[in-house]
Amino acid sequence: MQKYIIPFKRIRMSDVPLVGGKTASLGELLSIGMPVPDGFAVTAGAYRFFLKHNNLESRIANEIKKIDRRKVKDINSIEKVGSEIRKMIIDAEIPKEMEKQIIKIYRKMRLGHVAVRSSATAEDLPDASFAGQQESYLNVTESELIKRIKDCFASLFTNRAISYREDKGFDHFKIALSVAVQKQIFSEASGVMFTLEPDSGNKNFIFINGSWGLGDYIVQGVVNPDEFLFLKEKKTIIEKIVAKKHIMEIRSEKGVKRKKVPKNMQCRFVLSDEEIKKLAELGIKIEKHYGKPMDIEWAKAGGKIYIIQARPETVHSQKKNFYEEYRLMEKGRVIAEGNAIGKKISSGKANIIKDAKNIGRFKSGQILVTRMTDPDWEPIMKIAAGIVTEDGGRTSHAAIISRELGMPAVVGVSNATKLLKGDITIDCSQEKGKIYKGKLKCKLIKHEIKKLPKTKTKIYVNIGEPESAMTVSLLPIDGVGLAREEFIITSFINEHPLAMIKSGREKEYIEKLSAGIAKIAACFYPRAVIVRLSDFKSNEYRNLKGGEKFEPEEENPMIGWRGASRYISPEYEAAFRLELKAIKKCIDSGLNNIKIMIPFCRTIEEARKTIKIIKSERIRAEIGVMAEIPSNILLASDFSKYFSFFSIGSNDLTQLTLGIDRDSKKLAKTFDERNPAVKKLIKQLIHSAHLHGRAVGICGQAPSDYPDFAKFLVEQGIDSISINPDVAIQTRINVSKYEKEKWVK
Repeated sequence: MQKYIIPFKRIRMSDVPLVGGKTASLGELLSIGMPVPDGFAVTAGAYRFFLKHNNLESRIANEIKKIDRRKVKDINSIEKVGSEIRKMIIDAEIPKEMEKQIIKIYRKMRLGHVAVRSSATAEDLPDASFAGQQESYLNVTESELIKRIKDCFASLFTNRAISYREDKGFDHFKIALSVAVQKQIFSEASGVMFTLEPDSGNKNFIFINGSWGLGDYIVQGVVNPDEFLFLKEKKTIIEKIVAKKHIMEIRSEKGVKRKKVPKNMQCRFVLSDEEIKKLAELGIKIEKHYGKPMDIEWAKAGGKIYIIQARPETVHSQKKNFYEEYRLMEKGRVIAEGNAIGKKISSGKANIIKDAKNIGRFKSGQILVTRMTDPDWEPIMKIAAGIVTEDGGRTSHAAIISRELGMPAVVGVSNATKLLKGDITIDCSQEKGKIYKGKLKCKLIKHEIKKLPKTKTKIYVNIGEPESAMTVSLLPIDGVGLAREEFIITSFINEHPLAMIKSGREKEYIEKLSAGIAKIAACFYPRAVIVRLSDFKSNEYRNLKGGEKFEPEEENPMIGWRGASRYISPEYEAAFRLELKAIKKCIDSGLNNIKIMIPFCRTIEEARKTIKIIKSERIRAEIGVMAEIPSNILLASDFSKYFSFFSIGSNDLTQLTLGIDRDSKKLAKTFDERNPAVKKLIKQLIHSAHLHGRAVGICGQAPSDYPDFAKFLVEQGIDSISINPDVAIQTRINVSKYEKEKWVK
């Protein structure tokens, strides 16, 4: 019986054919010192012996032959076959000697309550997760153990498992089932950890989510979990999002049950910062050992962290030589929002199905709208154009399967089954998933990364909202030339800083602003991220909550109280220092790729006073200045004494050189950054700055709009060009060509 029952401590990854990927990984994790609850495996050999002992092989084969492979996508064609096979297995008996040995090792290991988990011998392959295909049972006692092992054997032939194997082309008889019998951890909290960001595939991060109680509700999508983002290299927490957790799964006398989360725990993080870091460090060690990104289940009990499972991540581990960019080509009305899964855009008719019993009503190409999904929904998920669920987070069943199938999904959409009807478009191209009314046109652009040339001129991107940073960071670019702080303030805070100071909420302002800055800096780490300090005009500041009490009404705010003049004024300096404290917090956490940029600095005196305030906050970062006023260029040698780099703001520079309000519709045709006067100033700046050893970049709109302007910049020897993400690839190609032409000349 030794080949049929093996303790975890004797199992390694080489034993996958014997115990399946899930159990093999448990043994492997124990061997490297991971805190894995102990147990034993009932092997695939035991499963095959069980079939042979009961003469089930030929009977199952005869049933499998009845599957109409022309109707595999129709769940009704395999329901009868699956039901019959499962009944055969459940009605059969486990050999007496095998049963004795199972109970003997169970008692010897003193396991008490156990989790009984299926582990198929072909599961957790690099291109197939088999997520939830077979059954697992929690809180199992000795009296139920044999029955639950048999139930696991039977679950190799659930309708969904048969359908999945047919779809993937797996031979039903080349896959066997092992069962892991593992000491039950009665979790105070539990969740899932990915050793990359699961939607973008950004490998800088550890992504963790968690909820109260046992872990099944997260995978099932019953709860929306807390989320944590951890930057590997700097071992720092970048983002924490608390979810309102209404229910949890706990043990009962027989199995598990649902319980309401106490009110004082509903909006409390399930992990402390120390626990997040400890868990992330375990994830890093596991990833290093396996040499690939991992999908890990964890639990916390008695203040201790346990690793319950670890499997290879199945979506982003597949290497791609191209970058896919989805773009919405029409404007529409947003009718709902949620968490974006899949970074794609899709349209179709919304089909609202609230119960898996009714999946027969679903038609290929429709968008499934439901409360949540589980493996029973998979036969229709693979023919859907997209998925929308009311419940669940980014590691719920719907999210995992959508990624594997390569389709977009929006999860955690409140009242989706009531709001959505008719044709809809789901846009998951950014971090927030948006659902539009009607079918909107979209465009897919594939960029072949390997074919992109390298350039001497650095290619940066302009970033507004932090939510876009994760996706944009995957572009083959050199960093961020302009992170607009005012966009972060609008999206994360939307309240006037002086109003928050007056109400004693300085810390809240610093926390929220630093969170937005850190998100951008971490996504691009270690590439440079240039953060432009807030450049709101007085009218824009008035639009922030509480702003009307602190802002003047100016006739022309565009050339009014903005930039450096605002920072050094007694009325605003306290608010400016909050910005600096937020940046310092990010840099001190290890994000030393941040550079600071001062906008609209009119005079040397403004430069001197601004630098003095920055230094008084003990910030260790490179400081540059926007070159957007003719005085910045005419006095470039003097500004070079205070700043280490210049970044041309071509919109404002054109406005102030030509004397044209850049928002004027009347003069729109005359407003052109390629005007000879503007180009002459830019040429002069690059020459003067280089004489003083200062780099010059540009972060205005012109290079995005006009390729010929980018050519002019390269000819003048500009050091970096920062453009909008949608033209980053083409700009690199163009700049490479311009550099070659310049070299030939």
